[in-house]
Amino acid sequence: MNVKTHNHPVLFALVLSAFSALGPFTVDMYLSSLPQMMNDFGTNASMIQMSLTTSLLGLGLGQLVTGPLSDVYGRRKPLFISMVLYLLASMACAFSPNIGIFIALRFLQGFVASAGLVISRAIVRDRYSGIEMVKFIALLTMISNVAPLISPTAGSVVTTFTSWIGVFIFLGFLGLFLTCMTIWGMKESLPADRRVPGSVMEVVRNYGTLLRDRGFMGYALVNGILFSGVFAYVAGTPFIYQTMYEISPQRFSVLFALNGLGIILGSQLVKQLAGRMDERRIFRIGLLLAFITTAAILVVVLSHGPFLPLFISIFLFAVSIGIIGPVSFTLAMESQGHIAGSAAAVLGTLQFGLGAVTSPLVGIAGENSALPFGITIFMTSILAVISYLILVRRPAPASHLIEQRKGDPS
Repeated sequence: MNVKTHNHPVLFALVLSAFSALGPFTVDMYLSSLPQMMNDFGTNASMIQMSLTTSLLGLGLGQLVTGPLSDVYGRRKPLFISMVLYLLASMACAFSPNIGIFIALRFLQGFVASAGLVISRAIVRDRYSGIEMVKFIALLTMISNVAPLISPTAGSVVTTFTSWIGVFIFLGFLGLFLTCMTIWGMKESLPADRRVPGSVMEVVRNYGTLLRDRGFMGYALVNGILFSGVFAYVAGTPFIYQTMYEISPQRFSVLFALNGLGIILGSQLVKQLAGRMDERRIFRIGLLLAFITTAAILVVVLSHGPFLPLFISIFLFAVSIGIIGPVSFTLAMESQGHIAGSAAAVLGTLQFGLGAVTSPLVGIAGENSALPFGITIFMTSILAVISYLILVRRPAPASHLIEQRKGDPS
């Protein structure tokens, strides 16, 4: 990034959040159109949700490729190529002749959109560390989560004038805008002397180092598992809200945006607490809140409760995600500066890969049952707590720590 932008953290965060917002726009913007698309393609809810699953898989797997490439070739070149491909993939989605081709194109669209997510995070690690990284990631999270606030609403606005096809044409123009921003608004943040060797074996070794790092994997798994609960919410609520609670697409978009405000509230809380409270304590508070709120969601679902308690529980779960996201990212990335692209790729891949698992689970009982959603989102918090207790709270053996330090090039 250029120096002028870097000297102004809010402007710097705005530029990076434009790229990281590509994921939420790709996933969220067509949500209110899912029932309409089910009719247009002549298919069922499960197949339509499969298009969400494949885009999440693409967003996850793409980061495993783009992250290491950015460590080898720098941040700017892989980002430019990916934005051009995103433009083409979005336009192809708009004119898909059937659901099968649409699902395949959604994978491609997610795959290339992943560059915006992983490279923007790697750029942050290029520039910041410690408390400053916590504060900047919280700021970036707060700004980036404007995307979930406006993307479903933007989709609803587009579909008042045209069909769901217009949503993907809009995404194509968004890809064009980001391509132009890459060309004229960005400079390289990873100098050549800090790049890693370009061999496949070196990439494999870097991933092996990350997977053996208990602390990194503990925070990465908690982050990824809980975010998979967010994707369960993303996949399930369009049908639960609109079919079971008879909420209009426009009102659904507003309610979805309010949960985005919950994530912003959580990240703003982190920004205020950073430097005053230990990051690990902040992390534990967020994890406890996630467990309590997902348990409440399951209780409401099992009791067939009214809409308001369900919405409040989901909103507070969103607040917990806003707390956990920036803190877990910082704690995981702190010692990974030499392979920031690969480390960010693992973090992002776990989020979207696990999200691709939870998304179809919420629809297995059809669009008229919320039980799979309640069970799935509660299980994510249980698994996150187990991962934390095993990998983070339980200290690694002394021999393992000595061996890990010997293998750490930094």
